[in-house]
Amino acid sequence: MINKIIRILIGAFGIVVGSTAYTSITDNLKILTYGNKTYEVAAALAVGIIVGIIFYAIEPWIIKKIKMLAKAVDKELSKYPQMDILLGSIGLIAGFVIAYLLSGLLNTIPVIGRVISLLAYLIMGYIGIKIALKSKTDLARVNKRIIGAIIKEKEEKESVKEEINEEEVCSKYGIPPKVLDTSVIIDGRIADICQTGFIEGKIIIPQFVLDELRHIADSADDLKRVRGRRGLDILNTIQKELNIDVEVSSQDFPEIAEVDMKLLKMAQTVGGKVVTNDFNLNKVAQVQGVEVLNINELANAVKPVAIPGEDMVVQIVKEGKEAQQGIAYLDDGTMIVVDGGKKLMGQTIKVLVTSVLQTPAGRMIFAKPKN
Repeated sequence: MINKIIRILIGAFGIVVGSTAYTSITDNLKILTYGNKTYEVAAALAVGIIVGIIFYAIEPWIIKKIKMLAKAVDKELSKYPQMDILLGSIGLIAGFVIAYLLSGLLNTIPVIGRVISLLAYLIMGYIGIKIALKSKTDLARVNKRIIGAIIKEKEEKESVKEEINEEEVCSKYGIPPKVLDTSVIIDGRIADICQTGFIEGKIIIPQFVLDELRHIADSADDLKRVRGRRGLDILNTIQKELNIDVEVSSQDFPEIAEVDMKLLKMAQTVGGKVVTNDFNLNKVAQVQGVEVLNINELANAVKPVAIPGEDMVVQIVKEGKEAQQGIAYLDDGTMIVVDGGKKLMGQTIKVLVTSVLQTPAGRMIFAKPKN
């Protein structure tokens, strides 16, 4: 079907060519004119039909020749680099444009004006191709400089990006991420804190912390093995059951051997805070200028505040270090030293708070029996 349509179109093209050629020849040479416009149109149409029939008849040959020509051109062009072809085409077009601008002036020359105009097209086209091809090296240098400038600008942006990495790694509201320590994962209270919503921002769990947890979980020591498995269970709870963004980071620092030092380095890299309950890690982080969220400090901060003179009901559970002292505990684990409570061992009594002592390990309450 398509072949028939192409054949008909070529025949129609032959009619147009034949009619136009006949009209042009008779107008320019002033021959074969009949003095009657109708006859001239009929003659032009007749010539066009004849040429159209010829075109229609030789359509397979025309298509074959066109394909052969296209194949030959493609084969010839494939011998040259695409850049040369592109530059040559641009030069040729530029040369033709210049020749077109000159042809208006050249055509005014009597007799030989048209010939000179045609030569101008050939000469300017050739010159345009040669100039374009010769400028190939210069264009390559310019292109290299442009690419180099782009790469340099990109590197500068990446450098600036690294400098403000702390702002970029923060979440939508500027909340720095929290990097979890092994000890705080094993402790387990971090899951409850996350569930309450007091921990905001992304939670980052370094891969080297996971590796340490797995090593503890595979330990031959029963206590260590239980602690390691508990830590893995806590992580699973945080990842799957809590509505919080958790990322397991594969970033490592091979040049640093200790896990705690790696943890601090990662916190500095991502602009985050370390979450731990390790007292020593807390001190080292302060020296290195890394912010730390200590779970033990949080627990001490939220313990009920005892005021001297306040009454409490406690149970004496053991003897104290000093003579006649008894020890009791609140529900949150706060230790109460009861002066004269040794003789009341095992009893639930009312005591009067005498003083409160805040230590790095927690809060201690000193009291005496109410009666």
